[in-house]
Amino acid sequence: MIDPVQGRTGTVTSPIRAAGALGEVLVAIRGGTEVYLARATEPIGAGETVLIVEVHPGRVVDVVPWIPLPDQA
Repeated sequence: MIDPVQGRTGTVTSPIRAAGALGEVLVAIRGGTEVYLARATEPIGAGETVLIVEVHPGRVVDVVPWIPLPDQA
């Protein structure tokens, strides 16, 4: 079963300072927002939009930078 946050976008609230390091991401879900621990293969700064690509136990998510298509910007 896929977690409901997988495939959603979120905003980095605490930067991911290095590959594999933990930061935080805020995700709009279930009519509110929730914070997840986030990790990535590259540094991502606070305020950046990310795509959640995988969910792990303990509210940890793997993210990648979100680059919207030109008609979605």
